Amino acid sequence: MFRRRRFERTFDGAIRVRLSDDDRRVMEWLLPQLRSSLVDVTAEGEVAEPLRRLFPTAHPDDPEAESDYQRLMRDQLLARRLDALDAVEATLSAERLDDESVDLWMGVVNDLRLTIGTVLDVSEDDDVELDPDDPDAAAWFAYDYLTGLLAELVDARMG
Repeated sequence: MFRRRRFERTFDGAIRVRLSDDDRRVMEWLLPQLRSSLVDVTAEGEVAEPLRRLFPTAHPDDPEAESDYQRLMRDQLLARRLDALDAVEATLSAERLDDESVDLWMGVVNDLRLTIGTVLDVSEDDDVELDPDDPDAAAWFAYDYLTGLLAELVDARMG
């Protein structure tokens, strides 16, 4: 079945956005969840396991250096991610995006994928058949959806 691309480069260099109402509803459901998790990091100062991949370890063999790094970088990483979320939410109904906005979209969609993938313990070896009766079905469907969305964003950005 043919599916229209949701993001497509135009002749003038912009990216045309063709998100369906369902696409927008999915993003409107996912974005606040990521924001809430990130705000919890700000409030508690600790990174919850699902967000661990968003705050990578710089010094795995030196706990003191790692603690210093996280203390110095966490606020900057959080601010950047929250700003990107703001930008995506502000352009969720846009019909066109510039390259900078597409880059922000790619980052946010990837952050969502990483977070959900961590919860699901996704690996590169996983070849999952989506089963609607699986208790994790909604998370798997969201992960699959975000994977496709990210691929289309990358194609449009490169296109």
